[in-house]
Amino acid sequence: MKLSKKIFATSLAFILLGNLSFSKTLKVGTSPVPQGEILEIIKPELAKKGIDLKIIEFNEYVTPNLALADGELDANFFQHIPYLEKFKEERKLKISSVGDVMVAPIGVFSLKHKSLDELKKGGIIAIPSDPSNGGRALILLHKAGIITLNDPTNLYVTEFDIVENPKKLKFKSIEAPQLPRILRDVDAAVINGNYAIQSGLSLKKDALLVEGKDSPYINIVAARDEDLNNPDIKAFVDELRTEKVKKFIDEKYQGALITTF
Repeated sequence: MKLSKKIFATSLAFILLGNLSFSKTLKVGTSPVPQGEILEIIKPELAKKGIDLKIIEFNEYVTPNLALADGELDANFFQHIPYLEKFKEERKLKISSVGDVMVAPIGVFSLKHKSLDELKKGGIIAIPSDPSNGGRALILLHKAGIITLNDPTNLYVTEFDIVENPKKLKFKSIEAPQLPRILRDVDAAVINGNYAIQSGLSLKKDALLVEGKDSPYINIVAARDEDLNNPDIKAFVDELRTEKVKKFIDEKYQGALITTF
């Protein structure tokens, strides 16, 4: 009897060790909100598939791509396609999209005005300092008729591409994470959806203007080019594109995020 129990215990130990040996760690860089919150939803599902998801949070947009390229991360989930394309071109990185998930609309916020019509001549508008999001902000203002750009189809336009500016607005480039913090110091700020949510700003209730559903700025999962067919990364993307995640996004963010699947 004692021998049988010993054999059973030994067998069980081997089974448990075997299961542990098949567990793989997947390190993913992300923004705390909303992407980090979404990743927490799929973590248990990935565990069932033998994938231990390690969520590594960043509060800016540069390090997650550099860490991915250097092999410190297996994937990241924080950026949209134009940002990735511009970043990897400038830094000569071999990283690419492995799947789209959602659009996090950008919005115009103000603590001084209740509508864009109230903007006074010479008012200061803060926009993201990185090229893709800076251009994105200007395109949004162009579509609202606040300014006119020479080519609104160019996703990387700058203030030098403004051909009409009736209110003589001045544009101040600020790092995206800092935009909510300087709202009191400017007439308005164009803020990325994730930083707006993280700061308690509602795109639905607080924004004077919000990007539409036709936005080309789709948030994606990125990986190194050599890992684009990695089955664990594919499983990760598949979990992000489930009905469970879609329901969570719809209920949690109330239109502040728009899924693309």
